[in-house]
Amino acid sequence: MNFFILICARGGSKGLPKKNIKKLCGIPLIGWSIKIAKKVSSYSRIVVSTDNKEIADIAKNLGASVPFIRPKDLSQDKSPEWLVWKHAINFLQEEDSVNYDAILVIPPTAPLRDIADIENVIEAYSSSDCDGIITVSESSRNPHFNMVRLDKSDKCEIWDSPLNPIHRRQDAPVSYDITTVAYMFSTKFVLDHDSIFPGNIKGVKIPKERAIDIDDEVDFYMAEFLMNKKKQDASKK
Repeated sequence: MNFFILICARGGSKGLPKKNIKKLCGIPLIGWSIKIAKKVSSYSRIVVSTDNKEIADIAKNLGASVPFIRPKDLSQDKSPEWLVWKHAINFLQEEDSVNYDAILVIPPTAPLRDIADIENVIEAYSSSDCDGIITVSESSRNPHFNMVRLDKSDKCEIWDSPLNPIHRRQDAPVSYDITTVAYMFSTKFVLDHDSIFPGNIKGVKIPKERAIDIDDEVDFYMAEFLMNKKKQDASKK
């Protein structure tokens, strides 16, 4: 299987300014994705898609390829990342004169992932006829039990009301959050569709402690705490 690794890192983060190059335990956040991408057993190239020269320079220094600067219309707050994937596939297939079979996306925002998580994603994709793999972790809040919505008068109702009301969390069907640990998709599926779920999509489960998604300062400090704890635990062994 011929695939490339894509790391998407635009410069305009609102929740945490300069998030993708903010140093986490001494390494720019994007560096953790590049570092683990290099451990993948087989890939064609590691590509960073960014609209920001500073991010591009840091990514190159860390060993990734930055063959293009992402267009401005794909770098806005509301720009769908799906279109960023399409842009990267089209650009690289033309530049490399290769029809890539798949794309492995490793976002910068989940630095606590393990190489085993990435290899499990690749294995799950390779061993099935699915269109794509997403990573998931068990939800902290279950829509069948303790997630509510408010109407215009602030009246609460359970988000997903089952026919038979559920009164204990343990009785609710297990729900999962999509994580940003990794995604792997057929390039043909990405190019032919406009979103993930029209396809045959499978999930790979990730433990919560490796699935934290950095969106703001609180997430960042939580990731830093967990990473330092992981280092301390490893040094005791």
